[in-house]
Amino acid sequence: MSAFLNQLAGGDRRSIGNAGLVTQQVLSNPAKLAEIVNGLSAADPLIRMRCADVAEKVSAIHPEWLWPHKKTLLELAASATQQEVRWHLAQMLPRLPLGPAERRAAVRTMFDYLNDTSKIVKVFAMQALAELVQDDPAHRGRLKEVLADTLQTGSPAMKARARKLLGRLIGSAREGQG
Repeated sequence: MSAFLNQLAGGDRRSIGNAGLVTQQVLSNPAKLAEIVNGLSAADPLIRMRCADVAEKVSAIHPEWLWPHKKTLLELAASATQQEVRWHLAQMLPRLPLGPAERRAAVRTMFDYLNDTSKIVKVFAMQALAELVQDDPAHRGRLKEVLADTLQTGSPAMKARARKLLGRLIGSAREGQG
């Protein structure tokens, strides 16, 4: 483990540790993002979750910095089981320039995430799907069904997000007709 990634070690899952400091270091030195992306596969679950947090925070400011890591991120999203890594990947995937096959793979993965036990993962997967399927009528219809079901069965946070996303999807469908 590199000294750089070691800054993210220690503590417990309720803490982000030094993720804020490491985020600033990556923003000052973009080449460090490659180390963070590699850390998403670290043996230590604390390192993995904090690397996911850092990568997501950096990508919110500079989404284009993720682009060279697209293949790795798509593969990780499909194989990750740790909830903290999954919810951050769900936030990052819509920021990537995806070709048709990559978009289909990302959509499949996000639909899989809807079966996660974590409500946070489910909320971010719904959000990612809403962004990924905007121009895809078939998947948009499937997502509308999922969102309508979530309005009946989801947690309060899931219901609130589903209501917001459903309103947006219905609004964008109407704009496309007019």
